[in-house]
This record gives sequence, structure tokens and C-alpha cells, in this order.
Amino acid sequence: MQEKINFIISEDDAGQRLDKFLTIKLDGFSRSEIQRFSVFVDGNTAKFSKILKVGDKVSVEIPDRHTDVAAENISSDFDLDILYEDDDLIVINKPRGIVMYPSAGNKLGTLVQNVLSHTRLSDLGGKTRPGVVHRLDKDTSGIVVLAKSDTAYRGLVKTFSEHDLTRKYLAFVWGVPSWESADITGNIARSSRNRQKMTMVKTGGKPARTEVSVVDAWVKAGVSLFRCNLFTGRTHQIRVHLSVHGFPLLCDPIYGRGASRLGSVKNKFLLDFIKMHDGQMLHAEVLDFKHPVTGKSMHFKVRMPEDMQELKFILDKIG
Repeated sequence: MQEKINFIISEDDAGQRLDKFLTIKLDGFSRSEIQRFSVFVDGNTAKFSKILKVGDKVSVEIPDRHTDVAAENISSDFDLDILYEDDDLIVINKPRGIVMYPSAGNKLGTLVQNVLSHTRLSDLGGKTRPGVVHRLDKDTSGIVVLAKSDTAYRGLVKTFSEHDLTRKYLAFVWGVPSWESADITGNIARSSRNRQKMTMVKTGGKPARTEVSVVDAWVKAGVSLFRCNLFTGRTHQIRVHLSVHGFPLLCDPIYGRGASRLGSVKNKFLLDFIKMHDGQMLHAEVLDFKHPVTGKSMHFKVRMPEDMQELKFILDKIG
């Protein structure tokens, strides 16, 4: 069913372009989604470049949206590890190797499709990303929250955009630092040489900050375990920040520079592990946020997956 939302422009909102005003007021929708809506000012079709005046009556018609994740494509290819669920949201411990939502190269077996075989999700995330307010890379394991209700979706989008939450990751990296903690800052943008990669840039891009602490270090193996606290949520942020600063993630096929490291690995078990794994050793360990509907403080923490525990066992044996 089509939804209609009305606004009356106040003195505080006057002077803004219509598209900017709607982007702020309709914070659960992307700019591209808003541009597809029917918008009227004082009953007349309006251009998004229109400058608003005090007293203008803005009316937005939001069409009913349906996900492209069709019923026949809903799948249950793996067991869901549900950490929490209510009428508004669901929190999942995502396995390594699972894509978040359908895309050109991954039509089936995604996290979203498996969740849809269990429960409904908000359509506000988009046609192929219902309920998705943040994402983990395919080979990053750990905690993901998805919105089931539209109210929760809008609230979680605001929480993540304002970074009003705590996100901590565990990362096995090459190298042993001389420090116990570090605060890494540096803008991140898409690489002009390889559009699948992100890179740190001196100008442009988006600000990014990662706070790093050393959990453990294995000097003989030349490997460390970091805990990374995200203060921003840029694409590949941890992988880029650590790699640029000389501590690339183990088994990271994009940023790990693994080929140049293998010659230094003397332990057979560690060498076999690295050769067998093609996916960064990164795990979303902690997620804290306020419930978008009830306001209750939510805290989640999950152990490393079995392969990362196996890696730690090998490293502990090396010493």
C-alpha cells in the first residue's frame, strides 16, 4: 500500500533545496530512493532543486516496495546462529564464507535469504537488501544486526550513520608491533587502479578511524592478534588501515601481501593453514547499541570461529 507523508516548512527548514530537506527528514531512505518518489509542493509536482519557503506544504508519496529476493530464492543452506530476536530486529553470528545479500555473482545461499526462511525483514533496505543496515565482508565472521520492522530500520540506520555504537573486531596480522595500542586515522577512498580495492588517500575520500590494541603476539611466527575498535564504518576499513601501516591480515587475498610472507614461515602447520585459507582472519567480536525501538542497551559478544581458534592453537604451539 502506498504511504503518504506530509511536511509544513518551518523557519528552520526554509532556504534548503527540496532534495536536501527530504534526505534529512526521510533518514531511512537513500538519496537515490527518494529521487524515485512522487513529491509535491503546495499540490504541484516539484523539482528536487526547488528552494523551500516558510509555509510550503510538501507531500511525498512512497510506493509500496517489494524485495527482489523472491520466495523461490529464499534458502536455508546453513543453520542460523541467532544471538537475539524480537519483533523489530534479529542479531546473527555470521559464518565466514557467507555473502550478506544477493548480488550478480551470488544469487543464492546468502545471509539475507537464510534469515528470510526464518522470519520477515524490513523492505526499507532495498530490493535485494531487506533489513540490511550494515554489512560484513564475505570472509569476515561475526555479529550482524538486521531490521525486521521499518521503525527499527530507520533507527538502526541513524545509529550506524552517527556511529552511536561500539564495534570491536579480532584480527590476526603479520608483524609484531613495538607498541601496545595505536589510534589509526586516515581517509579511505576507492582505488583508481583497482575498483575492487579501497586505499588511504591524502585528499578526498571519507574520514576513518580505527583504535587498535595488541591482544597477543607470537614473535617466532611473526604474527599478532589485534582487537580493533571501529569509530567509523568505511568499506574494508580495518583491512586497509592495518595493511597500510605494515600489519596486513593473514590470508587476506586483496590486502594481505601473502606471497611475500610465505617464505618466512618455517612451521609446517602454520604454512599449511595459510595455504588452505583464502579469506582474511577477521572476526566481528563485539556489537553494542541501543535498541532502536525500546531504547534498551544491547550487548553482544561471540567467540572466534573454529578456524581462527585453530590458528591460535597453532601459534601457541610455536610460541
